[in-house]
Amino acid sequence: MACRSRRPRGARTVNPQTLDLAVIGNGRTAALLDTKARLVWWCYPRFDGDPVFSRLLAGDEEKGFTDIVLDGLTHIETAYVRNTATVCTIMTSSDGSSVRITDFAPRYKNLGRIYRPPQLIRIIEPLSGYPRISVRFRPTHHYGDPLPRRESGSNHMRYQSGGLFHTLRLTTDAPLSYIEKETPFVLTQPVHLVFGADEPFPDDLHKACRELNERTTAYWLEWVRFLSIGYDWQEEVIRAAITLKLCNFEETGAVVAALTTSIPESPHSGRNWDYRACWLCDAFFVVQALNHLGATKTMEEFIGFVLSIAAGDAKDLRPVYGIVPNDALTERVAENLSGYNGHGPVRVGNAAADQVQHDAYGSVILAAMPMFFDQRLPSPASPALFPLLEKLGQKAAELALKPDAGIWEYRGRAEVHTYSAAMCWAGCNRVAAIARHLNLHARAAHWQKISDTLQATILEQAWNPSVNAFTGAFGSADLDASVLLLADLGLVEANDPRFTATVDAVERHLMQGHHVMRYAAADDFGFPETAFLVCRFWLADARWRQGRKEEARELFRDALRYRNHFGLLSEDVHPATGALWGNFPQTYSLAGLILTAKRLSRSWEDRYWHGSS
Repeated sequence: MACRSRRPRGARTVNPQTLDLAVIGNGRTAALLDTKARLVWWCYPRFDGDPVFSRLLAGDEEKGFTDIVLDGLTHIETAYVRNTATVCTIMTSSDGSSVRITDFAPRYKNLGRIYRPPQLIRIIEPLSGYPRISVRFRPTHHYGDPLPRRESGSNHMRYQSGGLFHTLRLTTDAPLSYIEKETPFVLTQPVHLVFGADEPFPDDLHKACRELNERTTAYWLEWVRFLSIGYDWQEEVIRAAITLKLCNFEETGAVVAALTTSIPESPHSGRNWDYRACWLCDAFFVVQALNHLGATKTMEEFIGFVLSIAAGDAKDLRPVYGIVPNDALTERVAENLSGYNGHGPVRVGNAAADQVQHDAYGSVILAAMPMFFDQRLPSPASPALFPLLEKLGQKAAELALKPDAGIWEYRGRAEVHTYSAAMCWAGCNRVAAIARHLNLHARAAHWQKISDTLQATILEQAWNPSVNAFTGAFGSADLDASVLLLADLGLVEANDPRFTATVDAVERHLMQGHHVMRYAAADDFGFPETAFLVCRFWLADARWRQGRKEEARELFRDALRYRNHFGLLSEDVHPATGALWGNFPQTYSLAGLILTAKRLSRSWEDRYWHGSS
């Protein structure tokens, strides 16, 4: 297959200090590679596993990666193959010889199921001349320890560990001795590398890898084909959608916030967190974004994940769960990794699992609501789901006006946060809507009364007349970008003078250039230094709702310039340097991109059939 080697439109120039990484994956496993086709991060066998490739967080140490070294390298082109999760890289040498590297994780339909093994495949092909290459393979275990125990077979190498993944196998038709010694050799025919479980490869390697590549490509082309997208920003939305799908652990339905841990929010800030888990709030935004595109399967799987959590009893929801819900998320420091560009510590697990965040109840109810209304679904929700949602709604009503850690997970204080209260209200409001849909008139009236009472209280308590804005917490003077979502949730009308004043206040006090800070007050780690990318999309949405459409488009178009070489986004951007920071790829950011693009895009009728500009 030909390699489409051009950078996405509007993406920035390559910056060695930024996160120019691509994701390959299949819904069970995922890996990151850089613009030189070096695989630098791969947790095995699941998103939350021990990293076989840990170079991303190894500082200056050359460990935890695999790559191809071309003698006399002078030029590299790398890009995703159009509308797929496959990355193609072309390397050219000073003597004119060149190679093509194709990286992917197998995914396709087989026997009525999705085939998605914990496996990565790399195909290396000579394109011209006689390229001389070296294959370097330096896996790690125990979060940064090199894997020393190696055994070679006739066509494979086995790396054994006492860790979670136990044994890793590299199956290849390249010369094993050359790989073991990292010895250069002339590439005269394609070679194949398969990284994965310690299982014999069942077929001719060349034939099998080609077939897996073709079937995986066909799967993604078909998946994209059925997305419902607007006329504008199609390429950007498609890439974001594929990446969100790669962050969905399909086996359980969990959606991870990101595929990495401990890429700091800003340099040497200590704001290093493990995001390889499912935040109910973040997952709701991902489900909402994919639903807007017609990819409803992720919603159905996520609801199954949530039901497994909530159906057991009425205990409090945690804000975050492991991709297997009962997995412990105890936070610790991985001492063998010095961190992204040396910015440690590297944390495994996340103490946010023990926090109180009341917005989780609303997030679950809002994620489940389309199950009752979306006629596309083959199996809409039955009335039997309603009593469970009522239990969640009751908890939301009880907790709406009580202190919590808030959406930004403050570790040092608790307040009645406006966004948390608003999400609890939204949960109760949607339970009332579902009851009406089911013709449960008494229950609908009950929940509508609760909803109306909460709405009036929140709008009164969150409004600060001295600031002339809704603030981040009741009785606080601190602005918070999350209040930009109040109109989107329906708590307040977009043209309400109070919301208009709030948007104006956010623009005055939380914007740095076109960037939007989450908040400007000091938190547990001091004053924030970087802007949270999704807040930019929230502001664009608020402007759009207020009729400031060209201002919204301008803000959105500028945001697209901060996508990396492959068209992806992390969590944060530094307002002064434009460098991306924070865990990667950030599902919050990519979901925001999709939702805002859908809202701001011109319709196909206006642009294509009517020819409007």
